[in-house]
Amino acid sequence: MSTAAFGTGRIVKLVILLVVFFGLWFTPVPEGLTVEAWHLFAVFASAITSVVLNVFPLFTSSLVACAIVVLTNTLTPAKAYGAFANAIVLLVVTAFLVSQAVVKSGLGKRISLRVITVFGKSTLGLAYSIYITDTLIAPGFPSNTARGGVLFPVILALAQNSGSTPDDESKRRLGGYLMFCGMSSLAITSALWFTATSGNPVGASLAAEQGMAIDFGSWLLASSVPCLVVIAILPLLLYKLFPPGITSTPDAPENARKELRAMGPMSRHEWITAITFAVMVTGWILAAPYKLNLTAIALAGLATLMITGVLTMDDMGKQGGTLVTFIWLAVLFGMSGQLNEMGFMGYVGERLAVGLEGLAWPVAYVALLVIYVLLHFGFVSQNAQVLALLGVFLDVGVKSGVPVHLMAFALLFASSYFSVITPQGGSQNIIFVASGYLKQGELYRLGLATTLFCTVVFLVIGTPWILWVGG
Repeated sequence: MSTAAFGTGRIVKLVILLVVFFGLWFTPVPEGLTVEAWHLFAVFASAITSVVLNVFPLFTSSLVACAIVVLTNTLTPAKAYGAFANAIVLLVVTAFLVSQAVVKSGLGKRISLRVITVFGKSTLGLAYSIYITDTLIAPGFPSNTARGGVLFPVILALAQNSGSTPDDESKRRLGGYLMFCGMSSLAITSALWFTATSGNPVGASLAAEQGMAIDFGSWLLASSVPCLVVIAILPLLLYKLFPPGITSTPDAPENARKELRAMGPMSRHEWITAITFAVMVTGWILAAPYKLNLTAIALAGLATLMITGVLTMDDMGKQGGTLVTFIWLAVLFGMSGQLNEMGFMGYVGERLAVGLEGLAWPVAYVALLVIYVLLHFGFVSQNAQVLALLGVFLDVGVKSGVPVHLMAFALLFASSYFSVITPQGGSQNIIFVASGYLKQGELYRLGLATTLFCTVVFLVIGTPWILWVGG
């Protein structure tokens, strides 16, 4: 009975997927778009539909999508495979490999035990410790992807030392909860600090074209209240939406202290890992002013760990999940970039935005922000959406009478917090997704809920605050 039901359900989902694909593919191409752009959208939308409906895994869906766009001449092989050499993709994969040294050496366990001694009486306490840590380090990191590489090994160690593993369904949820807290923390702290992600200065430069100057201080003043409200409430909201199973651990701090004593002093491999990691973090912090390449820093760190024997080729051979992540991320990242280059995203944004002209400015403001957020379903890069749509939406908002500082800040903040709306909505997400603690359906459900919550907070609390401090 259950097997038959599963088979029937799978067939129904497959039929829906085929209807989506062929329906879009054979729909007449809208005026203003090329055939290639429309067909690429059909393939991209079908790949996402496949993942959402769980017809095929993300890896399989991306492989099929890549094959289709090349075999149908929708994209040239060079454009379809170009993202395999993308620096961001390589950075994500390398950071994930480096994180394995933090776990293998025992350094991650030592750090997590230290955290548990302070916050470990409850899972919720651990979650808040993640948000607090990220909030404090974010202004020094111009890359939320690099920051994810710093947080992930610590969160992984926290999950493992709490007895949570991806393979044990009864204990998986604790690790899943902490992993998503890490993802969502990166999203909201990137909105809080002007220097927390490279997209913020890019967006600020677009706002400057409307005569609005934004610096570190004015950004922080506008972002502080709505962001801190989200940081205060979101861990508890996720706790309710995704109960971690293990909630209270009153004995954990004392047990952690005992384990620390049993571990003894730091080993040679721990010291090497700690120093390498510290140098990498310093390099990432100094990357912007000294024009250092983030990926090259990560590769140098990985090479150091290999040379010193902290990581071996056998360790690399065990990272099959990293290869899977690399392939699907490269495929979807590349397709999203090509959609943007072909003008598809700009076309959609313009059509939606222009349709709102003539409305009362509060209505236009809310509609523009919500549309801008939801459109991120189609982007794998936050920066790509900023470059493609922020200027268009800001211009329409200003023409509709929305105060320029309100519209600009609302769009700029959204460009960070909407990154969790899909697993591929920000490159920093991939490190946490690859951990295996969260299923695809859970990622989409929690991502949408988090994004909607942030949107409501920024509309209800952020709007009057921005109008007041910017007026």
